Amino acid sequence: MKIDRHGQAKILSQSEIQLLFSQGLQTDRDRALFGICLYCCCRINEACTLNVNDVYSKGKVRPELLFRKGNTKGKLATRSIPVIEDLRGLLIAYQHPESGYLFPGRWGRGHINSDSAARILREAMSRVGIEGGSTHSFRRTGLTQLSNAGIPLRVIQEISGHNNLEQLQKYLEVKPEQVRGAVAALSMLSHAGKGGELGTGSWEPCNPINTSPET
Repeated sequence: MKIDRHGQAKILSQSEIQLLFSQGLQTDRDRALFGICLYCCCRINEACTLNVNDVYSKGKVRPELLFRKGNTKGKLATRSIPVIEDLRGLLIAYQHPESGYLFPGRWGRGHINSDSAARILREAMSRVGIEGGSTHSFRRTGLTQLSNAGIPLRVIQEISGHNNLEQLQKYLEVKPEQVRGAVAALSMLSHAGKGGELGTGSWEPCNPINTSPET
């Protein structure tokens, strides 16, 4: 968890997400911006630099959001992320510009700065009493949710845009109950004959947690 902007960004609970979007974030623009970060598992700068045409076509939300290669970290590849209904609702509510950057900067110059977005989020989190979060919380939360849902890492990598699986695994949080469940599977090896036959049990592997810098 981040303390004074140090450490990994907090994984948000469902109740915290609901609080942020219902009471913390004050405008349709801010809800659209951070909704993209959450539901596309993207970096804040990738969301800030989106063009209107990357998200809308003829005034309607596209089926997929386009994150252009030039705006991604490392400029590795362009990504297309399907728009789920939760995100679609946020994008429909946002009165977006007709052209140019989707989230303009002050006085319409360029795009909103990622530092400005971070300040908006800090104020929103303070408003509802959430500590330890940052703009990266949405990306970590989304990717961890996909992992917990059993989505293969290779598929998650296509969504996250990480260069390799090792980088991706650094994002994924392991909960204590997941560790307990994994260790409980060792009962199949019982020397007293209480466990089931080898190969008959089932358990879900946990992704290793790592406190390396965010990417």
